[in-house]
Amino acid sequence: MHHLNKSIFNKTARPERVLQFGEGNFLRGFVDWQIQVLNEKTDFNGSVVVVQPRGSEKIERLNDQDGLFTLNLQGMRDGEPVNEHMVIDSISRGINLFTDYQDYLELAGKEELRFIVSNTTEAGIVFDEADQLEDRPQKGFPGKLTAFLYQRYKAFSGDREKGCILIPCELIENNGGKLKEVVLQYAAHWNIEEGFAEWIHEANTFCSSLVDRIVPGFPADSYEEKIQELGYHDNLLVVGEQYHLWVIEGPQWIKEELPVEGTGLNTLFVDDLAPYRTRKVRILNGAHTAMTPVAYLYGLETVEESVKHPEVGLFIKEMIHEEIIPTLEGSREELTDYAGEVVSRFVNPYIKHYLLSISLNSISKFTARNLPTLLDYVKENKTLPKRLVFSLSSLLYFYKGKRGSEEIPLQDSPEVLNLFKTQWQKHCQREISMQELSGALLSHQALWGTDLTQISGLTEAVASSLEKIEALGIQEAINL
Repeated sequence: MHHLNKSIFNKTARPERVLQFGEGNFLRGFVDWQIQVLNEKTDFNGSVVVVQPRGSEKIERLNDQDGLFTLNLQGMRDGEPVNEHMVIDSISRGINLFTDYQDYLELAGKEELRFIVSNTTEAGIVFDEADQLEDRPQKGFPGKLTAFLYQRYKAFSGDREKGCILIPCELIENNGGKLKEVVLQYAAHWNIEEGFAEWIHEANTFCSSLVDRIVPGFPADSYEEKIQELGYHDNLLVVGEQYHLWVIEGPQWIKEELPVEGTGLNTLFVDDLAPYRTRKVRILNGAHTAMTPVAYLYGLETVEESVKHPEVGLFIKEMIHEEIIPTLEGSREELTDYAGEVVSRFVNPYIKHYLLSISLNSISKFTARNLPTLLDYVKENKTLPKRLVFSLSSLLYFYKGKRGSEEIPLQDSPEVLNLFKTQWQKHCQREISMQELSGALLSHQALWGTDLTQISGLTEAVASSLEKIEALGIQEAINL
């Protein structure tokens, strides 16, 4: 059986109009698919160049397949189950920043390049003073981006007509504004001439955006079955749900360059995405993040299993309706309806969304998605939301790195992993009590953006839950 590449699929060459930071499942199953739709239904006529925020393995696989991959969309559409697949040919190539950095710099000088998109998780849009302009490449995404924009600024001698439209997809509030802020921080840190900062302000448009599609990724458990159906091997096969929403906060003229109207794409250009963002991040993403450590430690593997489980499922639904929704502004009926839609998407029988795939950078995700709900609940009710507190406790236990005798493959920054490893070792060696462990972790402002031990009763409640999980197991501890 052949592997997917240009030898078995007729790929169309198009101008490289989009630079994408991120080669992962979500961007391929969301942004690159939408570019494909625009190419098929409008005169957009553009392709995507992909660079990696971190390692290079997937970039090499992408190039081995000539940028081609199969997207399998599964779920309900207009009340009917739909299971369809399509080959996405909107990616022109991947650039390995470790071996082909010069290609990256040359891309900055292409007139047709107009859009820059990214999805580097909540931990991605941060300033790292160790990054230098001379690095090949810089360590962090914003450093890489700033170097690219500076190269473009120089290539076109500061021409105000040669700026870019930047649409970050990271799930942080005001992601466009935050990204611009960090780019300007690098410009100052690297002592780049003032004209560059002016060009950033005047020639480039930083849009905040909100994305919504469940993309579990590579279907490892059903791959053999799927390739028999497809008739070829695809090492980048990605599975996603039918539902999608992209809300972009920016000037209306962008619709002329990203012509989504009439294509069937659920992509909206709005003046204020805050209501969309808050609802989606706190209910959908918040539920995902909060359920992950609880359900995984319980012994479950997927979102569908978790929501259908009699105890864990009840825990998730009660958390949404009794602790998350009451903290949100807007119609309670609309929020309840949205929550019902979210839960229905969680139990999509076609989708195998593995909890471990959601667990990447869980600490920063909890901070962005769940901590605001916890703080609002405490402020409004003068008491702790017991399910969110239990989820937080389970998260701290998850970062111990053990599920029974099984090692948990934790995925987070070395700094975060080292902190948890050190504190859990101290506890295991009886150097600190569970209360002291709880206090040491909750007080770490670099993790949470604030000292959580200042919340009345939280340290004690977390320590108590940790002791129960340790002594009884999470199956008993979850019975609040």
